[in-house]
Amino acid sequence: MLWTRWLVLLLCWGATSGEQQADERDGTTAEVRSESRRQRSPPPVEPLDFGFVPAAVYDTHAYYEPGAIGILFHMVHAFLYVVQPNPFPKDLIVKVIQQNMGGIKIEEWRKPENIVLLLQWIYYEAGFLLCSSIGIVFLVLTPIIGTCFCVCRCCENCGGEMHQRQRKNADCQRGFYTASLIATSIFIILGVLIAYAANHNISAQIKSTRRFINTNMRDLKTFANNTPAQIEYLTAQYTTAKNKVLSDLDNIGPLLGGRIHSQLEKEVVPSLDTALRMAGAMRETKEALENVSSSLELLQEGTGKLQASLSGERASLSNTLSDPACTNGAVSHTCNTIRSTLSQLGVNADFSRLPDVSHALANVNTVLRTDLSNIVQKGYSSFNDTPRLVKEQTKNIVSALPRVKGMLDKIGAEIIGFSKMFPVESSLANFTIFLSQGQKNIESFYPQIDQMDFYRWIGCVAVLCMVVLVLAFNILGLLCGTCGYDKQATPTTRGCLSNTGGNLLMAGVGFSFVFSWVLMGVVTALFAVGGNVEKLMCEPLANRQLFKIIDTPFLVHPAKKNFLPGMLFQNPNIDLTLGSMYRECYENNGLYHALQLETMFNINSFLNRTVYNKDLAKVFESVQVDLQDITLLEQAGRDNLINFANSGIGQIDYDAYLAEVNKGVTLVDLLSFSTDLEAQADQLPRGALENALKGHASSIRQIHREQVVPMEQAMSTLSQSIKQLQRTSSDLPVKVTNILSAIDAVEYLITHNASHVVKQETKAYVQSLVGYFKQYTDWVKNSLTVEVAQCKPISNIVDSMEIVACSFIIDSVNTFWFGLGGCSILLIPSIIFSIKLAKYYRRMDTEDVFEDSPYYDTLTRFPRASAPPSYTDW
Repeated sequence: MLWTRWLVLLLCWGATSGEQQADERDGTTAEVRSESRRQRSPPPVEPLDFGFVPAAVYDTHAYYEPGAIGILFHMVHAFLYVVQPNPFPKDLIVKVIQQNMGGIKIEEWRKPENIVLLLQWIYYEAGFLLCSSIGIVFLVLTPIIGTCFCVCRCCENCGGEMHQRQRKNADCQRGFYTASLIATSIFIILGVLIAYAANHNISAQIKSTRRFINTNMRDLKTFANNTPAQIEYLTAQYTTAKNKVLSDLDNIGPLLGGRIHSQLEKEVVPSLDTALRMAGAMRETKEALENVSSSLELLQEGTGKLQASLSGERASLSNTLSDPACTNGAVSHTCNTIRSTLSQLGVNADFSRLPDVSHALANVNTVLRTDLSNIVQKGYSSFNDTPRLVKEQTKNIVSALPRVKGMLDKIGAEIIGFSKMFPVESSLANFTIFLSQGQKNIESFYPQIDQMDFYRWIGCVAVLCMVVLVLAFNILGLLCGTCGYDKQATPTTRGCLSNTGGNLLMAGVGFSFVFSWVLMGVVTALFAVGGNVEKLMCEPLANRQLFKIIDTPFLVHPAKKNFLPGMLFQNPNIDLTLGSMYRECYENNGLYHALQLETMFNINSFLNRTVYNKDLAKVFESVQVDLQDITLLEQAGRDNLINFANSGIGQIDYDAYLAEVNKGVTLVDLLSFSTDLEAQADQLPRGALENALKGHASSIRQIHREQVVPMEQAMSTLSQSIKQLQRTSSDLPVKVTNILSAIDAVEYLITHNASHVVKQETKAYVQSLVGYFKQYTDWVKNSLTVEVAQCKPISNIVDSMEIVACSFIIDSVNTFWFGLGGCSILLIPSIIFSIKLAKYYRRMDTEDVFEDSPYYDTLTRFPRASAPPSYTDW
């Protein structure tokens, strides 16, 4: 067993660190983690790819499907359930074992508690005891009854008299006995076939047992051969974590600087973004002011031209309406209507009173001479240069890289050294040799097993031949008796064939008495053994109730809690049970997890000394990063913002502009006016007046097209620019002040609180390095749980033993006695029907005759062999 202990020691090395170490790490970093969560989510540790542990492929499939004979097995199980319907007596068996651990003594059974247990056991076994008692009674009474029957018949009693009384229903009785004997023989044949099938199944399945033995041995060898390679793979994957740590240390500038940058950017970037947006607002303000200036100039010039055009058109139209034709009564009303609307031909908006924006535009142009966007981009560049600053100021860490590498190499050497402390490979090699030798030893018994199975098969066939012999006499007797029977023949004149049939039936009766008690003895013995093994071993093993008995605390000894760890590790207090181990192995988990080896070996000290090395954190205690060289906004940029706030765009009279812009260019829509004018001209009689009015309408449309439309476009541009300037100038000094305050606050944060940020991010950086080792240990733990030394062969051995013992042997044995027992019981009606039927086939010595008597009105029968009675009147 030394190899098992070495294997256990080796498997335990890769367990994860214990709760005490985890609590210490959690306690020391709880405050930092809490603060980090409040500020931002820590960057996730990059997952490492450790590959896949070399998997072992096992060949054993511990599953058995009996096929057609399974129907017979289910019948036997149903019969046993009728005989024994009580549930498995787990508590009773536990009490019996616990109260008789010191050995069973006769005087101990006199104790009341033992008497109670005995009564409970008798109650549980009541069905088996009753059936066994019936079998024993059958076994004892059958030879006695057979002997008495033979002696009685020899004395010409019990049907031994060779005389048959003739009755009117003789043919009906003969037919009934014949049919009953045939039916009985058929059922006996079925019982023989059932028993023979079970007997043959045992021999066939014993040969299948060799397959289970070979595959289980092969799986154990696979387990032994793959385990060292799997352990070596686990130790080799430490290099993956180590190389990742060295890579991160070599790139400490981008990584640690990136962490510091990401920590500060949520404060820095928004403040710089607002300044950059203000630079864009300056350019938009200049464009808006230019649009206002040009639009205002265009509107002022256009207003004068439009006023002159509308005045001229109004005067010309007035002259047209002074035509004598307008004095006509029918036309005068229309002319008066047109004359009343002439006052609407005028300009509505007056842009000459609006103030000029040239002063504000000049100020903004002066502000834009300084490129604020470029200054802000310099701030971005200065802040984004944080990783370079960190790299320059952490050269001492890079210089310590060889020392860290040596430290990590030492950890790897300790892990490899620990795995080499135990001669696992040689032990497993010896175990493989042991398995090969054991398999050879088992195979050497195959001829003896085959020979013993042959003798068993012969013995069972011999027992069945007893029944077959009785069946042969019954069948031959039925054939000879039925074929040789002559209805015309009297009992004393029956033919030789019929007589032979009757004698064969009586021979079958004799052999039935000779063999039936032997058959019942075999049936009773196999029933008592096979039935109890099925109910007390196979069924509890199938539903794992048997494991619960073995796993009962303090079952073997009052001071030993668990049986399995006490046997394996001499420590019965470990919470390891046979049932839990079987479940873990059935799910093909690792032996380390199945045996709960983490409770046997303290891995914490090893991991604290190796993977979780605190010297790694000391390397970073001297990290000092100064970020005072970072300038987010130069003084020129600050002055530029202040000058923009004082540029005068806030003093523009936006209300006056919006009031004029919201007015129409003219008092009336010229297009509507010209349309109405044409409509009114159409009401006049055709002539010069009508044509003149339509000419005026066309002139008004031309004025609208050439002068009003451009002015409306200029008013739209003016309106949009004024509204944009109004939005920009709204609280502009406050906005600039807020931008400068935010930048000052961020610069203060960088200047005065950078050390805290650096220290915090350095701790997070170290934790990320430790996180790689944590990934490694977690991966090792998971691999040991489900991938390394997968113990499926152990559960396969248990399942294979259950299949061989219960499904192959016990089920077949129970089916054998089930069929043979049916035959034995059916021999009783076979004896009765054979005796009754033989009377109708055998040749009798005497028979009944019928004679007429003058003294009687009825027939009086006298035996032929006796003389008729004499009367004095003859």
